[in-house]
Amino acid sequence: MKIKRSILAFMVLVLAALACQNPIPAAVQPTVVVQSIPTISSADANVVNPASQQESLVALYENVSAGTVAILTDLGSGSGFVYDGQGHIITNFHVIEGANIIEVRFTSGFMAYGTVIGTDTDSDVAIVKVDAPAEELHPLPLGDSDSLKVGQTVIAIGNPFGLDTTMTVGIISALGRTLDSAHASPDGNPFTAGDIIQTDAAINPGNSGGPLFNINGEVVGINRAIRTTNFTETGEPLNSGISFAISINMVKRVAPSLIETGKYDYPFLGIASMDSLSLEMVQALGLKSYTGAYVTSVVPGGPAENAGIIAGETPTSIPNLFSGGDLIVAIDGHEARTFDEMLAYLITHKSPGDTVVLTVLRGEEKVDVSITLDKRP
Repeated sequence: MKIKRSILAFMVLVLAALACQNPIPAAVQPTVVVQSIPTISSADANVVNPASQQESLVALYENVSAGTVAILTDLGSGSGFVYDGQGHIITNFHVIEGANIIEVRFTSGFMAYGTVIGTDTDSDVAIVKVDAPAEELHPLPLGDSDSLKVGQTVIAIGNPFGLDTTMTVGIISALGRTLDSAHASPDGNPFTAGDIIQTDAAINPGNSGGPLFNINGEVVGINRAIRTTNFTETGEPLNSGISFAISINMVKRVAPSLIETGKYDYPFLGIASMDSLSLEMVQALGLKSYTGAYVTSVVPGGPAENAGIIAGETPTSIPNLFSGGDLIVAIDGHEARTFDEMLAYLITHKSPGDTVVLTVLRGEEKVDVSITLDKRP
């Protein structure tokens, strides 16, 4: 897969798909530097015992690593994990995109060819089916990503740079992020993938599609991408402490549909929103709230327009900023401080044909607008 890079004043900022990696030749062995870690005194009873933490991580790895897999294609390599006892493997769409040959390698050394049976370009999820004996299939337990909190420990296991079953540890850095999806709207702009987990666990090329665990050994996300300014000599992106994973609650909605029908339909509102408004913008727009999702445009004939959602049309003192639009502050009674929060709720709780109620600030008035959702075109 080709990775586009933008260069400005010698600074390269890339949101890079991680699976774009050429397999490491068997004859090339990476240099390994081992540095001993000093012991930490646990004399203070209020300090968490590092030995206990270590044993917890060791036990987690031993319990779940058999359910992780390496995915090798004619284009590169990535990671995945066992979803069920029928041989369904979950990975990223971009790991298997365009591949003619897919091999799945288990931690035992067993290998099998895989067949793609479903893909979702919006969330970057794919289901690969393998024919494997029951003793090789160790489905991993799925957690609840809605219960995650910033600061919690998370663990990634995957195949970075072809190094099978590599474990890294970090924390949840942020929740409810968004990324562009590989699915474009009719006007050519990408749809948005929401409910993304940000973590500082070390993720590198080849980790894509692998599981992100909570401390209980439950899968809470699928590692998808990193944001970085660092690259290898061959142009592969390197971890910089900002990594992104698809929430497992999104996967819980998508995976059964992919297995059954090969596709998944997302709910569609038909709006474009301006998020993270500056104070100058808030003042220019005449808004009565500093938070919310400001509607900049609505899709003609789409659900939002049909329900009466209003986009800004009156020029302001700021170029290309138009006032008079609705400011969405809640969805189904759930506060929406940003467009990201609104989208996370929408895609993890609603389906095409469902009805949502958007609470909007329209000038001085607070209005509830009921909208019947369509599916993304």
